[in-house]
Amino acid sequence: MLAELAAEVYTIELLPTLADRAKATLDRLGYKNIHARTGDGYLGWPEAAPFDSILVARGADHVPEPLFEQLKPGGKLIIPVGPRRDQLLKVIDKDAAGRRHTRDVLPVMFVPLRRQDEIDGK
Repeated sequence: MLAELAAEVYTIELLPTLADRAKATLDRLGYKNIHARTGDGYLGWPEAAPFDSILVARGADHVPEPLFEQLKPGGKLIIPVGPRRDQLLKVIDKDAAGRRHTRDVLPVMFVPLRRQDEIDGK
């Protein structure tokens, strides 16, 4: 959906097999404006930043600071935050001075945003 709404979309998948499958599907469908890679979503994609918006589709236990840092002034970070059965969808705006303004939108339940060290067994 985002590829139809935005000029460029950057997506990160932690598991290489899922990332490879997503890349193959997007290529097969002919999407040229989606950039996909394998990596830790908590860290974002600093090489492609700053972003107008960041949408996180997994529940985090806290707002990852690297994601907020990668927003442009005036940008929005949309992220489910909290324990699995008690998450809130948050919209975090970054103002022109780089300050954070957070509002809770509604209760949600997303699967957890996992970290690379969880996969590596550390």
